[in-house]
Formats: sequence, C-alpha cells, structure tokens
Amino acid sequence: MRQTDASAELAPERRRPAREPAASTAGPLAQGREFVWTDADFARVKSLIYQRAGISLHDGKHAMVYSRLSRRLRETGHTSFNDYLGWLESHDGNEWQEFVNALTTNLTSFFRESHHFDIFSAHLRSRPAGSPWSVWCSAASTGEEPYSIVMTAMEALGNNPSFKLTASDIDSRVLATAAQGVYRLESIKGLSQERLQRFFLRGKGSNAGMVRVKPELGRMIDFISVNLIRDDWPFREPFDVVFCRNVMIYFDGPTQRRVLERIHRVLKPGGMLFVGHAENFSESRDLFTLRGKTVYERR
Repeated sequence: MRQTDASAELAPERRRPAREPAASTAGPLAQGREFVWTDADFARVKSLIYQRAGISLHDGKHAMVYSRLSRRLRETGHTSFNDYLGWLESHDGNEWQEFVNALTTNLTSFFRESHHFDIFSAHLRSRPAGSPWSVWCSAASTGEEPYSIVMTAMEALGNNPSFKLTASDIDSRVLATAAQGVYRLESIKGLSQERLQRFFLRGKGSNAGMVRVKPELGRMIDFISVNLIRDDWPFREPFDVVFCRNVMIYFDGPTQRRVLERIHRVLKPGGMLFVGHAENFSESRDLFTLRGKTVYERR
C-alpha cells in the first residue's frame, strides 16, 4: 500500500542544518531535494545493487539513483536514505525486488539492431525443415525483443515451427508487461504492414491506440525470472541460440567473465550468442569466436 508522502514531515528537519551530515564526511548535499542525499548513501546503494544484480554503477549515476530510489522511500514511508537502506538490509522480503526493479534500465524496441535478426533468420534456415529450436532471450525487458525473435522464427520456419523461446529478466515488472503483450500503437510504427497484419491485433473502443501480439506468439514463449549473476539458472537442456544484448555493459570485467562462462555452459557447441552493439568479448576467445557484427559462436 502506498504510504503518505513524507516530504511534509521532512521539512522541519531541513530548518535544522545541524541534523544533516556534514559535507566533509558524507559528501555534498544537493539543494532543493526532498531527501538528504550523500556520497555515503550512493556508495551504499552501489554496493547493494552490485551484490544483488551485478550492476556496476559509476559516479555519474548519482541523479538517476536518487530519482528512482526516492520513489521507494515515498512508497515505504521512509524519510531518509539511511533509514530505508538500513531497513532493506535487515529484511529479506519483496522490497529487494522493488529495489532491483528501480535501478535496472529497460531500453528496448521491436527489431532493435535489425542486422541480428537477418543473421538469426539465416541461421534458422540452415537446418532441415522441422528441426527443433530452443532459444533464450536473457534480457526480455517489456517483451519487444522476445516477440521480435518469435516473429523472425515464424517468418523463417513457418507458422507452426518446432521452436521454443525462454524469455527472462531480473525485473519482475517488465516481465509482467512482456507476458501481456500489449503495446501502444506508436511503438510498432517501424514495422512493415505485413508484420502488423500477421502478428498484431489492433485495439478498438476503449483500447483504441493499442495493439496486442497474437496469441500464437505468446504460446511459443516461457517468461521467467532469472538473475544472471546467481548460480541458480533453472535450465536443464542447452540452447541453440542465446540473446544477451545490452546487458553486459552494466557489469564489470570479472562479472562479465562469470556470466559468459555460464552462458557457455548452457549453449550447445556451435551455438550462437547475440550481444549488444557496444559489447566486445575479445578477451574471452577461449569461450566464443566472433562470427559477425556482435555475433559469437560457442567454442
């Protein structure tokens, strides 16, 4: 349940500067903010999100972290970051998921980095008709990427392919959105008319301006929660293809290596790994061989 906004209670504290941490010991205090925010708070958040999600925050993320976590203080009724973080550390409940959700970035679109889908389509066509495929999309976000993968599979293999996609994310909220498969009309403006007619249903009446992916696409996808830095990946059979795009940029070098080793273990020999345009794993040549623009093959 949403708590009452604490800003009114906090105002008297601002009129007593002696109660605020000194800038020399806790970092600069920004003026005009609802909550006191110090370098010590930021360092604490950096440590916690690294432990929980492997995300490595740099110092330029001060404003982003303050903005996103301020919402959690309001929701939980805390009047300082120090109190909120102390409460978080002492509880092992749902707020940890909300903390991670708040600090993850979900920038996506249909057929983003389109050259990947051309390569993926050719790869699907390289096997005899009817061959089974198992694919993992490890950063599903709000669903645009997994649905793009399934659309590509149907275009390459036909309407009823032997194709299964596992779509995962660490953020529970975006996974729920992905599973619904409902989007604003403007989000699909870049798609061809043929794809719009084949794969989407247009909303009417109160749903005007919205579209929904057709049910046959959703039936090919399992949406699950997976934390890439944990050892409890739930996969029993290896994948033919893994999409792990624009995720590793949030990890430091050692974390990237650990995640790549685990992806290597869940990929079949010769399996394909698609990564983001800013990601380069030349230092992991023992695991993967570059086969195209940000496309790797498992060694």
